[in-house]
Amino acid sequence: MEKLDWCKFSTEDTLKKLSATTEGLSSKEAASRIEEYGHNEIKFKKKSTLIRFLEQFNNPLLIVLIIAAIACFFLWAFMGEEHVLLDMWVILGVVLATAIIGFIQEGKAEEAIEALKDMIVDKCTVIRDGESKEIPTRELVPGDIVVLESGNKVPADLRIIASKNMYLDESMLTGESIPVAKGSEDDQNDKNDGEKYCMIYGGTFVTSGRGNGVIVSTGEDTEIGKIANLMQSSVQTSPPILKKISEFVKLMVASIIGVSILMFILGVLEGYDIVYMFLAMIGMMVAMMPEGLPGAVIAAFATGSTAMAKRNAIVRNLPSAETLGSVTVICSDKTGTLTKNEMTVTNIFSGNKIYNVDGVGYEPVGQIHEKGSNSKTNLTQELVQTLRAGFLCNNSDIEKEKGRYVAKGSNTEAALIVSAKKAGVDEKLLKIDEIPFESKQQYMATLHEDGEDNLIYVKGSPERVLKSCKEMLVDGKKVTLDTEIVMKNVEDMAKDALRVLAMAYKRVPKEKMSLEEGDISDLIFVGIQGMIDPPRKEAIEAIKKCKTAGIRPIMITGDHALTAKAVARQLKIGDGEDKTLTGQEMSEITDEELYDLVEKISVYARVKPEHKFRITKQLQKRGHVVAMTGDGVNDAPALKAADIGVAMGMTGTEVSKEASDIILTDDNFSTIIAAVEEGRRVYDNIWKVILYLLPTNGGQGLALATALFLSPFVPIFRERLPIEPVQILWVNLIIAIACSIPLIWEPGEKGLLERPPRDPKEKLFNRFFIKRVGVVSIITVISIYSMYMLFLGSVGNSIEYLSQAQTIAFTTIIMVQVGYLFTARSFEDSAFSFNPFRNKWVIIGASVTLLLQVLLVYSETIFGASPFRTEPFPSIWWIPMILIATTCFFVIEIEKFISRSVKNK
Repeated sequence: MEKLDWCKFSTEDTLKKLSATTEGLSSKEAASRIEEYGHNEIKFKKKSTLIRFLEQFNNPLLIVLIIAAIACFFLWAFMGEEHVLLDMWVILGVVLATAIIGFIQEGKAEEAIEALKDMIVDKCTVIRDGESKEIPTRELVPGDIVVLESGNKVPADLRIIASKNMYLDESMLTGESIPVAKGSEDDQNDKNDGEKYCMIYGGTFVTSGRGNGVIVSTGEDTEIGKIANLMQSSVQTSPPILKKISEFVKLMVASIIGVSILMFILGVLEGYDIVYMFLAMIGMMVAMMPEGLPGAVIAAFATGSTAMAKRNAIVRNLPSAETLGSVTVICSDKTGTLTKNEMTVTNIFSGNKIYNVDGVGYEPVGQIHEKGSNSKTNLTQELVQTLRAGFLCNNSDIEKEKGRYVAKGSNTEAALIVSAKKAGVDEKLLKIDEIPFESKQQYMATLHEDGEDNLIYVKGSPERVLKSCKEMLVDGKKVTLDTEIVMKNVEDMAKDALRVLAMAYKRVPKEKMSLEEGDISDLIFVGIQGMIDPPRKEAIEAIKKCKTAGIRPIMITGDHALTAKAVARQLKIGDGEDKTLTGQEMSEITDEELYDLVEKISVYARVKPEHKFRITKQLQKRGHVVAMTGDGVNDAPALKAADIGVAMGMTGTEVSKEASDIILTDDNFSTIIAAVEEGRRVYDNIWKVILYLLPTNGGQGLALATALFLSPFVPIFRERLPIEPVQILWVNLIIAIACSIPLIWEPGEKGLLERPPRDPKEKLFNRFFIKRVGVVSIITVISIYSMYMLFLGSVGNSIEYLSQAQTIAFTTIIMVQVGYLFTARSFEDSAFSFNPFRNKWVIIGASVTLLLQVLLVYSETIFGASPFRTEPFPSIWWIPMILIATTCFFVIEIEKFISRSVKNK
């Protein structure tokens, strides 16, 4: 179907273009159009469940575990190591659990698309063959006339051709909770600035009134259909940390396999037995594979998610707990996220005086004072009448719920009630009749009893109300209306993006018991009230933190450009930028032109869903890690495309929540910044885990390689390796579980929000990584051989003591890693600069590790058997091993001290 702006056409022209009439289509014509346009339904492309599950194993972290499990199998099959079977099953269990978690998370992303199906109603009423009938929604075609009344869900996109007092709830589409007035009024000049007064969309809800509309789009051509297509075409981005780990693991696996094969070839060439060298190669692979890394990373994500939940951010996708800490740009909605979503009267013009109103939101606390004065003003007659008009010409209310005031009805009317209550003008008069607000007339009027007379109060657009006034009230006296001065104050308020309503009244005889349009004349103008949805105080502070943290805040709103600029100015978003880009302007430029603009513009107004999607894509193209907030169905494609989709928990639709990675339970921008801080802590702690685990693997791998290459010169190495493969596997698992995982509970480093975001292109394998892992790996190798050779030297290098020497080497690795654990808790800060008990899990982990090692060393004495081929050694040897452990601790502390000194120069 040709894409047209149907609000540009009159009702008659619309029907003509659709070859339709108000009598509806014939059944024959409808059947023909189904052949041409297809059924009114959205088709979804889905991968099979099996394919989605199998794809989870295409993950380098899981490949590491699978290789380790295979190595365990070979140790069991060829060396008879029965105990490694348990380790193999544990590793495979971790693989399966990780795949299942990923499968469930991917399923949640597909649920977002599935949730769109629930937006479409099953049946609707149409006019066919000149009569009203109910048909299945899927049989609707362009040109059908649909009958709608209060309570109906809209079945497809319609152009209204007739209506009466029709209001629609478009919150499922836009996220805005206030019902929107709709009608058949032609808007050939697009006076409504893109609001599409005469258009209604599939999935929205008629809250009041009734009307008829002609179908202009069905199925995938509807707004919901376009959203579904955008979501299906959007590729979920991989979290930065997983990208980095993936790249690193690929390099590491290739290196480990390469080194192990090289060791096998050289060993065979040196004359070693092939079977022995094959087992040595497997031992090398086991030694250097960080089997505990996947489990530790998942645990870090999980603990980060729990911490975020305590700060009002629910994580739906575990890696998002870290990704949020990597963001370089946060694109946020205005209403309800950066602002309170509570309209507040801030300015009043009455009796040629300007007043300011204190207080924010719906809590009726605050004062009204004349501009330039801080003291409470005396209430003039005209000011009282201005406030009374807003209070009485009103169908809304405010109520206290769960400790806070909320609007019951229109936000605008609630703001007028609050301003009146702040001045104590809240006396209710019996309402006799009213003329409800309609877009055509641009005013609302009410008739009230007031002693011997009745009163008409009117509120509406200044232009329309002033048209009906001849006089105004100044100092309690009626004077000739000065339209010029009133409109100047209207314009001044409009420049500050205030929504302005004018108030007027007149007295009528007691006998007057009904209102007609003709009664809205000869009114007395009393004043105007200007209101705005004010920025949250905590959002202003959060924007400051955002900038300090090197994150660029961007406001994307459906509101008018003037309002967006005013709010952005108060929040200090886009400081120094003159330009605000509107949706209309975005529609007229290419993606290449938008690519050039996204770095220069921080405020976007009057945007549509496809605009948010395009902004996201161009920011990502520039290398940014993008967080996008949203609450409506129309936000779902951008939420899904962003690196982090953030949905609103209080006002968000189910579709937006399903498409998101994180849900804010309080809809507050400051919560995003708190979650960013938590995300950075999660990343730091994952990095600490990696820096802690890798030296263990590196040290063990180097120890085995060293033994092999020195074997021609040190015959004892031909008899037995310094450590057994089964002991290596134990070290890897116990260090991963008992020592590295406690690091994920480390408190955040100082100044988490005072440093710039990490460079998304930065590799894990950087200079700091090489230095820290290299130093600890070398210390580990030196410690192993120092203790191994020292002990053998003390017993005359006798072969019968090899098992004890191996046990000492095995225990030395554990001792070195426990010593390293206490300095690995911070990248740069000295372990002496913070409370050693700030993370109890580190103390517990170290204690459990040492206790289990003592039990293993003396297992033959205690239990009568040694599952890990250990043999008790003289207890005097614990002293040098403890000294070795403290040596590692102090070497890293000295290295950190030197780094800090160089950095501070």
